[in-house]
Amino acid sequence: MSANNSIVARLAPSPTGALHLGNARSFLIAWLSARSQGARVILRIEDIDSPRVKPDSVQQIFDDFQWLDLDWDEGPYVQTARLPLYEAALDNLKRRELVYPCTCTRSDIERAASAPHLEHEGPVYPGTCRFRSAADADNLGDRPFAWRVRTDPTPFAWEDGFRGPQSLDSGGDFVIWKSSTPDSPATPAYQLAVVVDDAAMRVSEVVRGDDLVPSTPRQLLLYGLLGWTAPRFYHVPLVVGPDGRRLAKRHGDTRVLTFRNSKVSAEALLGWLAWTCGWLPRGESIKIADLVPLFRWDTISRQPWTISAGAGPP
Repeated sequence: MSANNSIVARLAPSPTGALHLGNARSFLIAWLSARSQGARVILRIEDIDSPRVKPDSVQQIFDDFQWLDLDWDEGPYVQTARLPLYEAALDNLKRRELVYPCTCTRSDIERAASAPHLEHEGPVYPGTCRFRSAADADNLGDRPFAWRVRTDPTPFAWEDGFRGPQSLDSGGDFVIWKSSTPDSPATPAYQLAVVVDDAAMRVSEVVRGDDLVPSTPRQLLLYGLLGWTAPRFYHVPLVVGPDGRRLAKRHGDTRVLTFRNSKVSAEALLGWLAWTCGWLPRGESIKIADLVPLFRWDTISRQPWTISAGAGPP
């Protein structure tokens, strides 16, 4: 496959725990979509969620990717080394009065919200601190505060590469810079950091789990406010347990590391993942390079893939 420099994709794991089968499936889909188009792949470690970051997870991500033969052309970039870029974007929004300091706690918001928004994003912010200007941050003294971006209820429409036409609002004013806590300093929130990074890296294709669909209108808003071009989004169904919830310890040990340590071959795991995506009639062993010509979007189920305890490659 010849290189196609007009398409840039990325793998963006968070080092908050070990990769499991669901993570591996999403990353494999993203990688194969890129490689089937001759696209460039960037690796980015999204480590700004410092209280949840586990020190050993970064090396384990590298080891799991290497074992699966998920390679990349540029990186790894590490978000905690890119703070000046996020600060510059925040300053841009402050100068234009598009953000304001918010002193509300999560419990304040939950008490004031009339109804919760989509589960992934939490309650809709009721606008308690919206009267403030950016300059009011200088008058808050030692009170901790977050920065929220001003939104309106107009839905965002976009064409999802996998799910088709979508329309969703941003769910109210949302945090783009978190307040400091006893455990961590004030840091950029996921929504701002991912937009700044994808724009700086010229990412044009984002493949990720459909639990992040509610984040998309928020990110589209930030792309517009900052004058940047948004990538095309592809949201794929998660792998879930028998209870319909995303994979976790309660569903047994589905870590890639466990399969590595139990002498399951990478080819066997790749074959099983390919079977769940409809690219193979059964979970036979296959090299990742041989999967590239088999990649198709239309064989991937629109429903979450449910696995039972002990499921996976033999």
